[in-house]
Amino acid sequence: MAAKAKLKFEEAMARLQEIVAKLESGDEPLESAMKLFEEGAKLSSQCYEALDKAEQKVTQFAKLGEESDG
Repeated sequence: MAAKAKLKFEEAMARLQEIVAKLESGDEPLESAMKLFEEGAKLSSQCYEALDKAEQKVTQFAKLGEESDG
């Protein structure tokens, strides 16, 4: 996959699942498998960052809720 703008979380997860399936099949030549692995690692990092940001927002909202209830 050529360098392109970051995918939405759901798109990145779907592509990551495709990559995992291809790598697990064992049918990819070594060079192709290495490129897929690299792409997958980048997508995994992107997804982790998105989840981390979402968790931080949820934590902030929870704190705001606690403050207004308290």
